[in-house]
Amino acid sequence: MLPIAQTGFMTVSLGKVLVVEDDMSVSRALARAVRSLGFDVATFGTGEELLRSPVSAGSAALLLDLHLPGLSGAELISVLRQHFPDLRIIVMTGRDIGGARDACLAAGAELYVTKPISRADLELALGAGTAAPERM
Repeated sequence: MLPIAQTGFMTVSLGKVLVVEDDMSVSRALARAVRSLGFDVATFGTGEELLRSPVSAGSAALLLDLHLPGLSGAELISVLRQHFPDLRIIVMTGRDIGGARDACLAAGAELYVTKPISRADLELALGAGTAAPERM
């Protein structure tokens, strides 16, 4: 069963959002928040898990924790940009270390936000307000 947005007249998914976060409680909270905005969600604990999965193609966005075990968020951005140039990449971090923002944006991230991220900021980052389906 796919998570869907209720429009009042029809149900529709706004697309799939990928979440790469090694803290499972944060990952679950993000997944719930993203689903509540009308997106399907796929979660991964590491960048390597994401790269081994077939779900990246056609995804609406990626919410990416900067500090991951193994492949770092910045390294993952570089790899993903080679294969998915149109994927919206939003980097999240709880530890805003000097230079990380510039490095992530230079590697191809669209946004760099600090955690915790509010539902309203998440909605803005994903563009959910502008992607609302038309009513029939």
